Amino acid sequence: MEVPRRPPPSSFTLPLPKPSSSSLCSPGAAEKKNPVTEKLQKRAGNTEEEEDQAGGEIFLSEEETVQESVSPADYSIGSPGIHARLSSHDSFSEESVATEERLAEEAQEAKKKSEEEEAAAKERAAQRQQMAVEELVQSEKNYLQMLQVSTVTIRSNLQKLRPPPANLDSMFLYIEEVIDVSTRLLSLLDQREVQPGDPQFLEMLCDSFLSLSSDIETVYREYLANYNQVTVVENSYKQKEALWNEIIKVIKASAPEVNATSLSFFLVMPVQRIARYPLLLQTIQKHTDPAHPAYALLEQTAHTSVALNCRINEYKRFREVADKYKKTETLTIKDKINRLNTHSIAKKTARLSQHIKHETGMAAKLVDEEFDALEGFFSVLENGILQLHENVETYLLHLERFLACKTEEFDLDMDGEKAPICYKEISTALRQWILPTFEKRMRTLIYKPLCALRDLLAGPRNLIRKRLDKLLDYEVIEAKSNLSYEEQAVANTYRTMNTLLLNELPRFNGLALQMIWSMLGTFSCLHKDLAADMEQLFQSFAQQLPHSSLQPGAFWKWAEFAVLEGAKRLEILCQTVEDTLNAPVVQPLSPSSQRRLKQLTDKHGSGKIYQVISTVVASRDLDLNLSRGELVAIISEIDTRGDKRRWLVDAGGKRGYVPSSKLIRYHQAAEDPPPSPHLGVPLGGTGLRRHSYTPESQPLHVTSKQCFQDFAAYDFTARGNHEVSVRAGECVRVLERHDKRGNPEWSLVEASGGQRGYVPTNYLRVMPVGMGSPVGFLPNL
Repeated sequence: MEVPRRPPPSSFTLPLPKPSSSSLCSPGAAEKKNPVTEKLQKRAGNTEEEEDQAGGEIFLSEEETVQESVSPADYSIGSPGIHARLSSHDSFSEESVATEERLAEEAQEAKKKSEEEEAAAKERAAQRQQMAVEELVQSEKNYLQMLQVSTVTIRSNLQKLRPPPANLDSMFLYIEEVIDVSTRLLSLLDQREVQPGDPQFLEMLCDSFLSLSSDIETVYREYLANYNQVTVVENSYKQKEALWNEIIKVIKASAPEVNATSLSFFLVMPVQRIARYPLLLQTIQKHTDPAHPAYALLEQTAHTSVALNCRINEYKRFREVADKYKKTETLTIKDKINRLNTHSIAKKTARLSQHIKHETGMAAKLVDEEFDALEGFFSVLENGILQLHENVETYLLHLERFLACKTEEFDLDMDGEKAPICYKEISTALRQWILPTFEKRMRTLIYKPLCALRDLLAGPRNLIRKRLDKLLDYEVIEAKSNLSYEEQAVANTYRTMNTLLLNELPRFNGLALQMIWSMLGTFSCLHKDLAADMEQLFQSFAQQLPHSSLQPGAFWKWAEFAVLEGAKRLEILCQTVEDTLNAPVVQPLSPSSQRRLKQLTDKHGSGKIYQVISTVVASRDLDLNLSRGELVAIISEIDTRGDKRRWLVDAGGKRGYVPSSKLIRYHQAAEDPPPSPHLGVPLGGTGLRRHSYTPESQPLHVTSKQCFQDFAAYDFTARGNHEVSVRAGECVRVLERHDKRGNPEWSLVEASGGQRGYVPTNYLRVMPVGMGSPVGFLPNL
């Protein structure tokens, strides 16, 4: 009968000796586990796998093997095999304790090594953090030094060139503000006795940067937005080789330690610096222990620097869009035709179609109440600025004309009279000192700023107009779910322009309104100063002027009366000048004109003869080209279309239309009158005559002789204010035997009623004084 054997353990192999017939165990003993083996497996479980890989095997002693087959009855006191088994168990316990001690020592050594490595890593991180902090501070100092070299040294040396480069100041725009904010940042870092290696320095660095973040954003965004202008100006310098060579020499002489060959080498540094702040702060954060007290503040500072750069880039993008669309282009018709293509025609057509849909109510229009309110206020503000500019310009023009009339330079021959001398002194002081100073201040403090403000209106106005065009494009693609690349660009452009106007237009409106109020206040202050200066001037002459002792009520009454009298005299003078200017200007007819006059009179009669008062240039078909003074005969006072402003005339052979406003009836004053029986006296005497066209004119003098008298030989009816009506035989006094242009065919006479005017010279006759009434000498008319 075979005895079943115990299966070997799965974790290790036990080579057992071949059992004898006397030592066979029972089936129950074969299935019982060995407690010693199980304990050994638990303690050496971590090392069995390594030993198996090395090719080793675990062998048990014969006693331990036999122990597995011994029944519990064999463990009795006094049994001979129990002592051997206890001795084997004590030996195994000593080996397990040694193994545990060795493992504990190895674990302690590993822990110590890891602690040393962690300390070394922390030390390296602290060193790198300190190096990053020192790099930030030192690079800021070097950056500030280079900016100062470019602004102070290079700029001043370039301004010494003759002539200095054009638009030099525009290249250094906002760089002084950048220097100021960088100087403030370094001063905050140096104001305490804390070195970059001190743990408190990191906290102070973060606080300093966060306190200046708003100023840094304001300064750098304006500088970066203006940097394109720097490139444009520098490229204009490069186009002039001689000027560019001089600029390079100045740069190398001003900064010999830097191998710079252009101005952009220095001016691009702010663009690079603002983008370097996030990198430096993130490097410091990377090498800072999260348990550091300033770690949270450092993380906030790094996020602030990144957000600051994002906002600056967004502002720069807005400015680029604004600069692109706010320009006013003056294109010729040829340029506009050259710009036409299928894309532009399609775009214009779509906008026109969308606009028609809005006007007809076929499509709803996007309404932005906030923008509409801003646009309405801008329109009102624009009209006010333009009106104010026009009024100030007219005011200065009138003031300039007033100062041009230098009446004090004329010698009025009033020596010995105090009042005229005082008036002359007052007028001299007003025109030479007080009013010129007032005009200069007006131009400097009001007119020039107002002109600049008027020019600034063009940018917002163009942006508003472009925004309306982009809105029409946006409305077309708004309802689409999937937009193409071009459509997405159109939508982004509209949103950008709309956001830009909503952000910037209120600021512009507020600043423009503030400037207007400031100009109006300045205008009031200037007039207040003018009134004070004039009051001081008049007080110095008050005692020497007449009416200075009058009471205020009586003085103002006298002043009002004097002003009204002066206005009346001025009106009379203006009327006299107007009558003089409207005096007849009749030139003697040439032989050809006389022949044409005879031809037209025989054909059409004397009542239809007209004279051209100004040159006529044909503007339509059947119109005539006529010169001033030509004679024509009226055929019809209306054209074929019923227009009474165009008359059909006969110009002595050629017929055509002439504007009726350029024709005047011709009075044949040169007709030969019937011979007068009176004794004629030559009219060209040697007496002194006044010529109205002579600059140095003398008072009117009567040119008649003492023994002769002038009278009208024929009736003459005046045709205007410059002529006078006389009857045949009426005695007249001849004042001038010519008109104001020296034409002897007209004479200036004074009739019996005291009226003065012109009459034809050949209507006058002269007779001796003692020959009685001239009526008896008149022929029967």
